[in-house]
Amino acid sequence: MKQKLLAFVAAFALIMTMVSTPVASAAKVIDERLGVPIVVYGANLTDAEKQTVKKALDVANDDTVEEITVAGSDLNRYITNSNPNAQMFSSAKITLKNKGEGLVIDIVTPSNITEITNDIYANAMLTAGIEDALVEVAAPKPVTGHSALAGIYKAYEQRSGETLDTNRTDVANEELNVATTITSNSDVSDEKVAELLTEIKKQIAENTPQSREEVEQIVNNQLSKLEINLSEQDRQLLIDLMDKIKGLNIDFDKWSKQLNDLSSKLGDKISDLTSEDGFWGKVKAFFQGLVDTVSSWFK
Repeated sequence: MKQKLLAFVAAFALIMTMVSTPVASAAKVIDERLGVPIVVYGANLTDAEKQTVKKALDVANDDTVEEITVAGSDLNRYITNSNPNAQMFSSAKITLKNKGEGLVIDIVTPSNITEITNDIYANAMLTAGIEDALVEVAAPKPVTGHSALAGIYKAYEQRSGETLDTNRTDVANEELNVATTITSNSDVSDEKVAELLTEIKKQIAENTPQSREEVEQIVNNQLSKLEINLSEQDRQLLIDLMDKIKGLNIDFDKWSKQLNDLSSKLGDKISDLTSEDGFWGKVKAFFQGLVDTVSSWFK
């Protein structure tokens, strides 16, 4: 019995070592065609907070990245009637990818970005015109995460050489606000809100509605399909947003493909969260098996 218990303790210690010890990263390779990653720091970070963000974004000892700062004064460039005195703490690292690789968002400090999820960021960035990039978001303390978009826009423009359409960045900011409003006003999860936004935009891209009434019909159909109940006020906010998206200068054929990719990722994520065969189901099964094994030793 004692030998079995010692064997279990040794095995468990080995498992915990494997879980807690990071795998040594391979040497970073710079894609000379796309340029080095660019990191944008919120202007209101203290020196200590900036170091915390650097560690979170894995650039504390990386002298290959380009670094810039985003301040409240940058907001008006991308978001109409914004507050130039806004406090900027959210920061991000942008790594451009090859055409067709899509948009990947990773909030590396999820406990400090309190209102925005990866998928809601992804939706807003697609609306703004950002594509084919890995975007990592970090904050040194709890913040809503709204200000990260301005920094991401600034960094993306500087790295890609493109100029984002301010009409699109304006609407993308509104999309972020509508998403967080719906989440806070209802019992709809962040994942479900992201799915709703994606599916409505897919229908707009595929059907190119010509009137507000047609947009409203698309919104109502998707609310019904996803079994989401909103207050009349929030439903109107959603219709207003989608009516603006309808009128943006967007290549809807290309956008439809990007949204299909995002929709597929969302579907996989929701299935994984709810399935017994998903990640958390496997974690549960592992520890249940561990408990059963240990229990059997004492029988």
